[in-house]
Amino acid sequence: MKTILVTGCSSGFGLETARYFLDRDWRVIATMRRPDADVLPRSDRLRVLALDVDDAASIRAAVAAAGPIDVLVNNAGFGAAAPFETLPMEAVRGMFETNTFGTMALTQAVLPQLRARGEGVVVNVTSSVTYRPVPLTAGYRASKAAVNAFTEVLAEEVAPFGVRAHLVLPGRAPETRFADSARNHSQVAGSDAYAEMVRGVFAQFAGPGPVTRARDVAEAVWRAATDPGCPLHLPAGEDALAWAGLA
Repeated sequence: MKTILVTGCSSGFGLETARYFLDRDWRVIATMRRPDADVLPRSDRLRVLALDVDDAASIRAAVAAAGPIDVLVNNAGFGAAAPFETLPMEAVRGMFETNTFGTMALTQAVLPQLRARGEGVVVNVTSSVTYRPVPLTAGYRASKAAVNAFTEVLAEEVAPFGVRAHLVLPGRAPETRFADSARNHSQVAGSDAYAEMVRGVFAQFAGPGPVTRARDVAEAVWRAATDPGCPLHLPAGEDALAWAGLA
């Protein structure tokens, strides 16, 4: 029985991915900043651990408590939606700290055991906004694009040891709390000069059209974890597939 560790499991993509693997008889280590076992079904194959990917001591403790794992899913992250001119640098640094450096740090902590065993998979969840520019996402897109570049190099470095690295790139996901979180983290309403743009972009975010479901992301992670022949980049969701030019 294989073991997967997923970050950011309190809601959204991480929570659905943990459920998906539990339903398929994997051992699941679901990590959250504030652990809440009630969000997942009871199972003797489930462990819920505290993990703050911004904290080196928290990473060490979680990896030690987890024991051997076969698949690492770096899903924890957040966005901030605002014109870059009005976006506090504190928010930009926060996105890089969690989305980029947190992903890198946890990957670095887990890689030695994967390399030593000669097998394993790292799956990094980024975003389809890295396919094309979207107003109000400059800081978020930059933090996720950095993870794309990191993962592409990582895949080359670990392949000789039997370890794989993949990217899952979701699109707009209105069923998750991401949009609300992005508004909350932006900390600004935008200056008057950008007000019309901000209204238009948020209207597009909330409007009709193809979207990504949490299930789409879980299915893409499953493919990355179980199919050695799958591509490095896995767009997840109808809109993400369209943006990737695959629809």
